[in-house]
Amino acid sequence: MLYLILFLIFAVSWNIFLFDILSVRFRRREAKKTSLLDELNNLKEGKLALDSENLRLNKIFVETLALYELTKDICKGLDEEKIFAIFYDNLRKHISFKECQYIKDSASLGKYKDYTVFPLNTEENQAAGYLAVDGISEEDKDKFGILVQQLLIGLRRAYLYQKVQGMAITDALTQVYCRRYFLERFSEELKRSRKNKLHLCFLMIDLDNFKQFNDRYGHLVGDAILRQVSKTIGDMVRQIDFIGRYGGEELAIVLAETDKEQASFAAERIRQAIEASIIKAYDEELKVTVSIGVSTYPDHTDQMKDLIEMADQALYLAKETGKNKVCFCPA
Repeated sequence: MLYLILFLIFAVSWNIFLFDILSVRFRRREAKKTSLLDELNNLKEGKLALDSENLRLNKIFVETLALYELTKDICKGLDEEKIFAIFYDNLRKHISFKECQYIKDSASLGKYKDYTVFPLNTEENQAAGYLAVDGISEEDKDKFGILVQQLLIGLRRAYLYQKVQGMAITDALTQVYCRRYFLERFSEELKRSRKNKLHLCFLMIDLDNFKQFNDRYGHLVGDAILRQVSKTIGDMVRQIDFIGRYGGEELAIVLAETDKEQASFAAERIRQAIEASIIKAYDEELKVTVSIGVSTYPDHTDQMKDLIEMADQALYLAKETGKNKVCFCPA
């Protein structure tokens, strides 16, 4: 009987002990489960936060990419005004502002004292203009900065194109048209004169005794003479006229909408202006003269080649009869 009681006591105690162990394990598992659930919830919340941040960043990326896409539109044009118009339209799409102006001349900046002014410099640090803007919020300034860079890319591209075009059509020494482009312009002007029944005159100009200047003073002085003479001629002609370096020391001029009498007056003015000028070349102060041969359309011929040949003959006549004079091709 005693053994039975002791066995029962032991059995009950053992069961209680096992129950306590199982209870501890169960509580631990529950605690771990709760911890895992909390961690899962935290991960879910973290994922939601990451998804939200990802959407926000993706939106910013798309918006920023759209700003840079403006370069494609801007680079479609090579005219400054057209480039700014494209920039302005896109600026309205992306940010709010009161006014934005593209200013070419720094002298006009005084009108925009209360504006934020951005200088637009080319890669050679030359001012392509200025951008004056008013009413941009702080949050839009970064976007505006990106858009301004796109505008600057377009302006630099246009500036480079104009520079290359200028180099292609301009004689490097005299800064007048090179022969090829001059003849193209001459041909176009002659066609226009035929179509509209207008007069036109062609002048061939040659520096007198130029070889002697080169031999005595050197080619650098000769180059300086050519530059100054070209500048003097450029100052004497109208905007509708144009000058080209025909070859060596020969310069050529097309006087548009000009008859024989007007051409005689213009050629004589040019001759006198060159004769009266003092050319400063390095340490030298020199005086030079020119001989000028003139042919006219339609009095002499209606062909460009013949006008050039006739003016060349008249120039030869001026040289042979004393130089420093104007001669017309015989009718």
